[in-house]
Amino acid sequence: MSEKKTRYRRPTTDEQQVLEELRIELVRPEELAQCKALLEKEHYLHSAQLVGEQLYYVAVWKGQWLAIGAWCAAALHLKARDLFIGWTDEQRRRRLALLANNARLLVLSSCHYPNLVSRFMKGMLGRLAADWQAAWGHPVALVETFVDPYLFQGTAYKVSGWSQLGETSGWKRSAVDYYLAHTRPKQVWVRELENRACERLRAAQLPPQWAEVEARVSPRCTARQEEIGSLLERLEQDVPEFRRKQALGYPVAGLLALIAMALFSGVRHGPQDLADYAATLSQNQLRALRFRYVPGTRRVRCPQKTTFGRVLASVDAAAVERVLLLWQDQVLGCAQNGLVLIDGKDIRHADVKVVNAVSEHGRWLGSTVIPEKTNEIPVARQQLAKLDLVGKIVVADALHTQTETARQILFEGGGDYLFTVKANQKELVNTLETLLTEQRFSPSTHAEDARLHARTQLRPPRNPRPRLPGKLTATNRLSGSAHDCTPQTTRAPQG
Repeated sequence: MSEKKTRYRRPTTDEQQVLEELRIELVRPEELAQCKALLEKEHYLHSAQLVGEQLYYVAVWKGQWLAIGAWCAAALHLKARDLFIGWTDEQRRRRLALLANNARLLVLSSCHYPNLVSRFMKGMLGRLAADWQAAWGHPVALVETFVDPYLFQGTAYKVSGWSQLGETSGWKRSAVDYYLAHTRPKQVWVRELENRACERLRAAQLPPQWAEVEARVSPRCTARQEEIGSLLERLEQDVPEFRRKQALGYPVAGLLALIAMALFSGVRHGPQDLADYAATLSQNQLRALRFRYVPGTRRVRCPQKTTFGRVLASVDAAAVERVLLLWQDQVLGCAQNGLVLIDGKDIRHADVKVVNAVSEHGRWLGSTVIPEKTNEIPVARQQLAKLDLVGKIVVADALHTQTETARQILFEGGGDYLFTVKANQKELVNTLETLLTEQRFSPSTHAEDARLHARTQLRPPRNPRPRLPGKLTATNRLSGSAHDCTPQTTRAPQG
């Protein structure tokens, strides 16, 4: 009769001493090559290639490495995990950096002590968030991993508080947006590193200590094909193509539509950022912009930095502004604004200054570039001349508190203005202080009478009118003065 094998056993005294004296350390830069070599040699995947942000840990006892744990960026798409968290696709894209993946877990040969893996995992999880903050500038809220059920049972994860969510759908990533099917789906395990981490990850706003992650995420084009088509149609009608058609891999209307969508998404730093934004577009979005296919393939080309630079340097800016304003009205309806805000801005990385006009709701009303050897003041007047100011109030800072600007708004534009006055505008400040100080009206005949209110002026006495003949009744006669209320004496009859 065969003897029954024992699945689990308690550590011996010596093995327990190893567990008690075990230390969890980060792999130093000079040790990284050795760490990766061990993973390639002894891990069942025989690969140490990880993606994104990474950290490596080792379990050390008396200077000897017993186990290795490698962590990296989380998977881009993972159905079971995303359903567990409950966030939207856009939240996942912007907050994915708050997740980490335990990509490798290896116990080195001849070091298989009981409870070593669970002790190692507990030590890594206890310090992972702080180490990630120190290394990459943000913490980790939730961790994930994959377990091959054909080789392992995931016991070390289960005893360390991880939860199994299900299995992957059996696809592996082969290119940027291309996946291949395989026949070995893996188990998906996750663990929250903070209480209510999933609830916070799917909330409308992240906690302040996590919000920095979203601020670092590059904008992405979310426009639908029909939205792109409406802008593209307007641009094709009003912006002429200035290049030869034989060399047009990217029509000017499509490039301008792409640039407009990038600006709406928050891209501000020039051609390179535009190229990075263009790289986020799907093939359907690129087709909607009518870009050409790569020769010999069915994939649409994506414009690069130099293409954007050439178009921006040569396109008719006034025509583009006119088209964008018309398209904005087409999408949002006619503006119903009571305020017009005028402000000058420096466009970073472009050495360009512009004067912008926006409504009180942030709606763009137009822009004018400030030429060299001039300033905002005359350019702001040019921008105001393009706008309908009737019944509106123009708001501007102290730089535009100018008599000519105010006259243009009032008499030429038919609007009102609200300007700022600063202390360095001494003459204007003194004038306003004089006007707004409480004082007697001029002229005043009671300046010497301190009992009268400073803003009170008595009506001067009026000369009595000549009495009309035949009107001798004193009691009902009107006085010639508003203050003359004394009845006059009736004359005695003669003879």
